[in-house]
Amino acid sequence: MRNILAIAHKELKSYFSSPIAYIVIGFWALLYGYFFIAILQFFVRQSMQMSQFGGPQSMNVNQQLIRPLLQNVTILDLFLLPMVTMRTYAEEKRSGTIELLLTSPVSDFEIIMGKFLGAMALYTVMLAVTLLHIGLLFWYGRPEWKPIVTAYLGLWLLGGCFVSLGLLISSMTKNQIVAGMVTFAIFLMFSVTTWIGSFSGPTVDKLTQYLSIIDHLDDFNKGVLDTSHLIYYLSFITFGLFLTAKSVDTERWRG
Repeated sequence: MRNILAIAHKELKSYFSSPIAYIVIGFWALLYGYFFIAILQFFVRQSMQMSQFGGPQSMNVNQQLIRPLLQNVTILDLFLLPMVTMRTYAEEKRSGTIELLLTSPVSDFEIIMGKFLGAMALYTVMLAVTLLHIGLLFWYGRPEWKPIVTAYLGLWLLGGCFVSLGLLISSMTKNQIVAGMVTFAIFLMFSVTTWIGSFSGPTVDKLTQYLSIIDHLDDFNKGVLDTSHLIYYLSFITFGLFLTAKSVDTERWRG
């Protein structure tokens, strides 16, 4: 466990010792802030219109503001997480430090878990930035906290799936740009599988709905903690890390 934490600390430190962490967090904060302001303005406008026409004096903050806001985080994951994972192994290969890492007295499992936890630590920091906006809603309103907790759990697991897949792609190439582009393409494919399946028969449509990594997030945003979604995400992460281990083992064998 000590080796895993040491590698994770090294990975997290390397993010902040280069412009990557600052660029990713900066773009994340900027885009999330835009989504927050746009959805908040729409929410306030709708609330005022309903009040003028004799409707209820208040709207559900969780359903009509927080849920669509956090759903937009998946868009940020799609574009920004490839920037986080593209360097994990590709940079090691390009700089030649991968040989030192593979010959060090640590196992492949420790290397992979350390890099995974390092990337997840950065993603957790990115999610923490969004809590400032959620805190404003608690300051001026009374949203329910339980659906928010489950939504963030779903987003964290979704990020774990993307990170595990990104590690796999990065372990297969020496070029960071190639790793980032391929990772983005695969992220996009997993995000639009439901749309592709809707043009096929009911059997294919049902299969693509289950495979869609975004659809499993919907119940989390509603405050529903379904074990089938937990199993899906945890299985996805485990399988992604398993394939990464096989890829790293192949690199060790070639070395």
